[in-house]
Amino acid sequence: MTDVVRLTLVSHAMTDAMAAGRFPADESLSQIGRRQVKKAGRLDVQKDARLFAGPEQRVRETAQLLGLHAVTEPRLADLQCGDWCGHTLRAVGPTELETWLTDPARAPHGGESIVDLIQRVAGWLQSLTANTAPVVAVTHPAVIRAAILHSLDAPPKSFWGIDIAPVSRTVLHFRNGRWTLRL
Repeated sequence: MTDVVRLTLVSHAMTDAMAAGRFPADESLSQIGRRQVKKAGRLDVQKDARLFAGPEQRVRETAQLLGLHAVTEPRLADLQCGDWCGHTLRAVGPTELETWLTDPARAPHGGESIVDLIQRVAGWLQSLTANTAPVVAVTHPAVIRAAILHSLDAPPKSFWGIDIAPVSRTVLHFRNGRWTLRL
């Protein structure tokens, strides 16, 4: 039997920006988001589990409401949207938006490209492999998509084809030198 690292990724709950179709700034959960977390209930984690959360307020609040005393991990930060933070999709120029949505190596908004996000998340995933204690991380849909793509060695252009629901859980296992998605 080989050692296995079990990673549970939890997406943060709804925010007003998500509901309005705005690029996020550092904001708290909406009332709907708080109800989503309450409905999900506290997470039951093993005593030796390593607990992480992204640095943004919406993520930290989700982790806290789930009963997790998580360590802030900067590599779990949301996809950086640069100049677009706080703006609606409609307010962004259609050419720039099209470029960003179709070319994962580009970041016309002065933020982070999808390729850069995947590389950042891959580095964090690698850091988890030396210790077999289970890991729970509360983070963003974008970070979870990046982890899935890295795990499956899928092309970055598949990023927008993965839908991550608020307060959903995605489980990955690391075994025999590779990550796998557990459904």
